[in-house]
Amino acid sequence: MKTKIFSIITILFLSLTVSAQIDRTQQPKPGPAPKINLGTPKKFALPNGLQVLVVENHKLPRVSATLTIDNPPMSYGNKKGVEGLLSGMLGTGSKNTPKEKFDEEVDFLGANISFWDEGVRASSLSKYFPKVLGLMADAAFNPVFNQEEFDKQMKQSLDGIKNNAKSVKAIASRVESALTYGKNHPFGEFTTEETLKNVTLQDVKDLYNKTYKPNNSYLIIIGDVNFNEIKVQVKNLFGTWKKGDLTPQKLPKVENPSTTEINFIDMPNAVQSELSIINAVDLRMNDKDYYAALLANQILGGGGTGRLYKNLREDKGYTYGAYSGIGSSRYASRFKASASVRNMVTDSAMVETMKEINKIRYQKATQEELDIAKAKYIGNFVRNVEKPETVASYALNILTNDLPDDYYKNYLKNINAVTLDDVQNAAIKYFKGDKARIIITGKGIDVLKNLEKTADYKINYFDKNGNSTEKPAMSLPIPAGVTATTVVDNYYKAIGGKDKVNKVKSLIITSEAEVQGMKLSVVNKVAAPNKLSVTVSMMGNVMQKMVFDGTKGYQEARGQNKELSGDELEQVKNSTAPFIDEAYKKGTLDRIEPLDGKNTYVIKYLNTEMFYDMTSGLRVKEIKTAKGPQGEMKTPTLYSDYKEVNGIKFPHKVVQKNGPMELNFIVKEIKINEGVSDTDFK
Repeated sequence: MKTKIFSIITILFLSLTVSAQIDRTQQPKPGPAPKINLGTPKKFALPNGLQVLVVENHKLPRVSATLTIDNPPMSYGNKKGVEGLLSGMLGTGSKNTPKEKFDEEVDFLGANISFWDEGVRASSLSKYFPKVLGLMADAAFNPVFNQEEFDKQMKQSLDGIKNNAKSVKAIASRVESALTYGKNHPFGEFTTEETLKNVTLQDVKDLYNKTYKPNNSYLIIIGDVNFNEIKVQVKNLFGTWKKGDLTPQKLPKVENPSTTEINFIDMPNAVQSELSIINAVDLRMNDKDYYAALLANQILGGGGTGRLYKNLREDKGYTYGAYSGIGSSRYASRFKASASVRNMVTDSAMVETMKEINKIRYQKATQEELDIAKAKYIGNFVRNVEKPETVASYALNILTNDLPDDYYKNYLKNINAVTLDDVQNAAIKYFKGDKARIIITGKGIDVLKNLEKTADYKINYFDKNGNSTEKPAMSLPIPAGVTATTVVDNYYKAIGGKDKVNKVKSLIITSEAEVQGMKLSVVNKVAAPNKLSVTVSMMGNVMQKMVFDGTKGYQEARGQNKELSGDELEQVKNSTAPFIDEAYKKGTLDRIEPLDGKNTYVIKYLNTEMFYDMTSGLRVKEIKTAKGPQGEMKTPTLYSDYKEVNGIKFPHKVVQKNGPMELNFIVKEIKINEGVSDTDFK
């Protein structure tokens, strides 16, 4: 025992001695840049123009092959979407191997083969790779374009468009591109139902014959292969691929606005706004200020250490994340700062984002910020550079971007050479705070009033397709004689009639949802007059419970019991179980608001807004507002799939959203006037 104690004291003494030799008031000096052993792929070219890069790596018995067809961007006009159909139809067998047999062979070999309109990727164990490479080449050069598969892909694509019709992120993304590059630019085009329906099977065939050519293509093979053997295989499989020329389209010039403006896209179903501040840039990987632009962007919005993240998330609590990025395409690129923010702080988030963009332009960053940004890039480079796929990717970049052979060998030196002046000059040049598009996709009725008060910029309005439009209506006039009471009575009529509703003395509603693969169960028990019990269970274990007996109540979670008090107690006291809607007769009919293309009556009562469809009369949405340390938080709940139970309609699908989390509850059982007793509320 004494020996152990002595050993511990000795170790402690030694550690204190070492610590004493270090002056911790001085920041350690950075060591020399690590030496990088950057591998070089072996290369060869076929007479048809195909360039092949091979990276041998025998650590694991696996091989991957990626064929990239490096065609210049092209516009598809009123047939936009043809390239997506081509992607879907490639890889569905070949003229030599039917689809079912092709899929069976790929599965049997434990391989993966995936196609897109300008390439294909395959991977497998090395012992099966010659066979897999043959399947890949066969499907690529002998595709089967038949009407049955075309119709299948068309249906899937149309379904995808319909599914995204209400997606705020999807709409924001396509309109942002359309406004930044122009709808006549390949980067600004987007697929619509109309353009997709213009596409024929022959269009798909024509696009394939026009673009699938070897003289614009690169085949990269990585893994457990022998160079000489793979060279023979590639020549045999790819040597007969016929070359052809694709004349580049003349791309329209991408222009920034003459002065910063707001472009607003109204999405009445948006529970948060998509905020983006964008300007076009002309930045190439071989530009002298390329590295300075990367580091300026890293300081501004390159992750959790970026100024945008620290300001909008950590300091203000407006969002879960705020970031920026800058592109370096050979054809056209953009700088973009973005965040998804709560509706009520959209204007404030815009102001803070613009403040940070302008600050990095007109004030030098600190040396500490620059050191952190450099460390991020250097660390990533050092971690990735030994990976075979990185070696191949760098070699391909050198070829496609016309970079010098020693480009990546000098990467760390060029990063370390960037100064604070370089960063500021790059920010001034590429972050056009004075000639930007502030693109906001959100709910106009919640956002525009504050935006108009705050913004010093002109606001232009656009629809979901990027077409100029008028300012959205902020509200519709409420018809004479319509009140909160008449709206609720109409709801009762819609679900089965007031007489049937009055006969309901108790309810048990059991719902289920999935959270990360685990089953979440909620049992609501309610009884007149105004008694409530809610039990939340996961995997059979009670996680939370709330009980109210009409006068007092408590919450229970993790073995802790807490009496209801304050706002929580008042809220349940003002409820009207078994039908909460009765309480809304005491509220105010606030407005008429569009929701998913239909108009709804909105009743405000205490901290809640309830939405009733003007046509069906049914309750379709609820928004509860709670005050937190970071301001007001709104929690929306959607109601749908109404079904009759004992002659009364109840929603059987309830979707609750809380920030990025969405819980989809499906009602499994509803019991009316049975199974509830006074003991349930004790």
